[in-house]
Amino acid sequence: MPHASLPAISDAGVIATLRAPSADAAYRAVDALVEEGLVAIEVTYTTPDAGAVIAGVAERFGDRVLLGAGTLTTVAQVEEARSAGAVFLVSPGFDDEVTPAIMASGALSMIGGYTPTEVQRLRKIGVDVVKFFPGSIGGPAALKALRGPFPDVTYIPTGGVNAENLGDWLAAGAVAVGAGSELLPAAAVRDGDAETIRANARHFLQALRTAREAPLSR
Repeated sequence: MPHASLPAISDAGVIATLRAPSADAAYRAVDALVEEGLVAIEVTYTTPDAGAVIAGVAERFGDRVLLGAGTLTTVAQVEEARSAGAVFLVSPGFDDEVTPAIMASGALSMIGGYTPTEVQRLRKIGVDVVKFFPGSIGGPAALKALRGPFPDVTYIPTGGVNAENLGDWLAAGAVAVGAGSELLPAAAVRDGDAETIRANARHFLQALRTAREAPLSR
């Protein structure tokens, strides 16, 4: 049975992958995203004090934000992120300790996989979502090909996703996309450039609406 958070993630369509140089920069970026209605946000553990940031965002926005934690590489990070309020947990790939901890947490599990071998393993153990990463290598065509043998797997690509190819990813079978530097450029996050972040968020959300309104054109 699909995880209870999956419909909300699918409805959101775009997950902002936030890598910030400081907690303050992270908060400013989240504010800009939420102002534009982009509310699915993954705070990566490359962000200093990521657990505290997640807790702060959860306290400030509550259910208005679909909050996740990414780049989880230790069990301690998984436990901290979940306790802080993350409802989806993301790891760049399978790990003998981290992946089971994510799956036992009660949060939606999103584990990185790209090759048929990796996807088959993740499918077998029952992860909720395969994070198709790095999407920049093969693009939407690679995801479409992978769905041939694994049509029942739920995919969210990250890496190489932009507003221009967002519709192609959805047409290839993605339920949503993860957007990093194309949505949240490092300089804009660092400098607190809310105008750039808001403009990018509007661009992505418009691309999402366009793709969903004209699915047969692709």
